[in-house]
Amino acid sequence: MPRFTAYSESTTTPFFITFMKFIGIIPARFASGRFPGKPLVDIRGKTMIQRVYEQALKCSLLDELAVATDDRRIFDHVSSFGKVFMTKAEHQSGTDRCLEAYDILNSEGMYSDTDALLNIQGDEPFISPDQIALVVHGLTDKNRGIVTLKKSVREAHVFHDPNVVKVVCAANRKALYFSRAPIPLSRDESRVAQQHDSILGYKHIGLYGFRISTLRAVSALPKGKLEATESLEQLRWLEHGYDVYVEETGIDSYAVDTPEDISKLPG
Repeated sequence: MPRFTAYSESTTTPFFITFMKFIGIIPARFASGRFPGKPLVDIRGKTMIQRVYEQALKCSLLDELAVATDDRRIFDHVSSFGKVFMTKAEHQSGTDRCLEAYDILNSEGMYSDTDALLNIQGDEPFISPDQIALVVHGLTDKNRGIVTLKKSVREAHVFHDPNVVKVVCAANRKALYFSRAPIPLSRDESRVAQQHDSILGYKHIGLYGFRISTLRAVSALPKGKLEATESLEQLRWLEHGYDVYVEETGIDSYAVDTPEDISKLPG
């Protein structure tokens, strides 16, 4: 039977039909250079990984949802409330861990390479299910192999923060470049200073959707110079000629990279 599904950041009225299936995978490592053990940190009575899982579970467009981890402590904890897979310790990126988890999940061949996987970041405890739905909707275009999100930035301190990844796109929504630097950088700083409420640029929200066939292809790519320079895996895909489509969301995203970031989470 065809599946009737829909997207809107403010409504759930159906308006498209798709035969695709969508699998959400949340990669969660215990080791972290800046915040070891952060998936298990307590955030208002629940661990961060449980909050991410419960938020993603609210998106009714996902056919499956699971955590992919390399740590027994995370595995045991997630097992108490959801689905989790143990993956090997060494991976180039969270995306590669997602692919391993998918292969474990699909050991009986329930899904095909025409279906899609969403890499849902395990350090964004208040991710919106509507953002997940926006990526799902973007993937229903058969010409798209990778879809991600952006949000406008108006605050100068955010735009210039190297921990906030920025993105610039073409008119057809394809990403031109991702960077930790403020891009595009205006040469007229005085003009920027006068535009208090103007959009300075767009920050990248690290939620990725892949067709499975594309995920397999990009996971096999060698690390390129751009990725090594900026420490951004999506630059590997661009450098090797893959298109990354970027949908715009009006909903902000709050990542936890350091212990100090917990105090900055919305109330």
